Amino acid sequence: MGGKLKKIYKNMNHKIVTAALALSPFVSYAADAKRPNIIFILTDDHRMDALGYAGNPIVRTPALDQLARQGVYFQNAMATTPISAASRASILTGLYERTHGYTFQQGPLKKPYMETAYPVVLRQNGYYTGFFGKLGVDYKDADKLFDQADIYDRAERKKDRTGYFYKKIDKDTVHLTRYTGYEAQNFLRNIPGDKPFCLSLSFSAPHAQDQAKEQFFWQPKSDTLYSKVRIPDPVLKEDKYFNALPKEVREGFNRTRWYYSYDTPEKYQEHYKGYYRMITEIDDEIRDLRKLLEQKGLAENTVIIFMGDNGLFKGERQLAGKWLMYDLSIRVPMIIFDPREAKHKDVKDMVLNIDVPKTILSLAGVKVPEIYQGESLIPYTKGLKVPKVRKTILFEHLWNFKPIPSSEAVRTEEWKYIRYRTIQAPEELYHLKTDPLEENNLAGNPKYKKLIEKLRNECTIQADKYKKAKLCSDTIDASQVKVNF
Repeated sequence: MGGKLKKIYKNMNHKIVTAALALSPFVSYAADAKRPNIIFILTDDHRMDALGYAGNPIVRTPALDQLARQGVYFQNAMATTPISAASRASILTGLYERTHGYTFQQGPLKKPYMETAYPVVLRQNGYYTGFFGKLGVDYKDADKLFDQADIYDRAERKKDRTGYFYKKIDKDTVHLTRYTGYEAQNFLRNIPGDKPFCLSLSFSAPHAQDQAKEQFFWQPKSDTLYSKVRIPDPVLKEDKYFNALPKEVREGFNRTRWYYSYDTPEKYQEHYKGYYRMITEIDDEIRDLRKLLEQKGLAENTVIIFMGDNGLFKGERQLAGKWLMYDLSIRVPMIIFDPREAKHKDVKDMVLNIDVPKTILSLAGVKVPEIYQGESLIPYTKGLKVPKVRKTILFEHLWNFKPIPSSEAVRTEEWKYIRYRTIQAPEELYHLKTDPLEENNLAGNPKYKKLIEKLRNECTIQADKYKKAKLCSDTIDASQVKVNF
């Protein structure tokens, strides 16, 4: 009987503490409350529909599907910027690109922003921290920000499988996905017993090996996976959708990448299957991590957060890559599983990559830096009614690089407004409720003149707001910096 009362008391104590956290991220855990462990898993170029739970009938992701069924699945999760460097800086810092100023050709991420990055704050507040895989952000001595770290990415200039196969386990050269999973398991096996931990795990997959003819590389175990499947043709594949794009986009990197992977039916089939094989291999590592958590008795107090860093075109509009303001480029998969809550929910509200660091710190019960621009997602994991604080969201791609024209957009639940920043191109307006694929540009219709003006002004207002939040200058001579992605 005493054991049962003790368990009831423990559950009540947990509910009191976590309810307080849901109301305010500034409330710290009581001294005797056990803070949760946190595993944050990030994948590279993982688009929102490349998940079985999302309704994809082909890709095999049983571990992620189980995570979604047990936790909270966010149907409309998005990256504030559709490019990995800037998005990853936003995930670390909780800030818009326009605020932190980091993207390709901008030099290292500035110190004031990294000083309040979520892993730094966690470590300062008693968490044991680890990072393995692709950081994606240039920062001096980044590995010293963590208690344990091994920062690496694809060997980008390799034109063959060695871009993904160069790390060793014992004497065997293995795929980076396997190596990242291996390092994560070693971390879990050797964590100190007196501290909660936060493990950040960042896979380079399923990003293509851009310099290689084959593009996608997987492990031998996956050679026959999807071999008998036919991938459906991409939507919006007709010439009219490509021709409607600005000339600079039609001649830019989105088109160049399309030639890499999708310009013939044979390449489209093989490369798409390779993409799925790499995702399934990530799923295998997540399965094994969860098994290890169970074996070590950590599963009941370890929150798992999963997301992709940006969306991806895979032949739609006759494009590849990301960078543009369409939903295919912006939307990502996102799941939060908190075993202490065990409440499943599918969330339709719009959530962002910059919400993740605030959520992580709120879970840990530590003070969230005031500069953070996201929202805590904890109320969703608790099944609480969440007021809609976001009516209009800004999206941006600010890299001043000619082959990828800079653009920005604002999005409501119903509408999206898009404009380019460095080229002369028509504005775009889409009614997302009736046109989720963004096929019909309504910007030229006089009926929507007032709406266009309203969204245009809102885009300017939000852009100015986030720019004014900057802590330091990010000006740099871009012509002196090499482009390497």
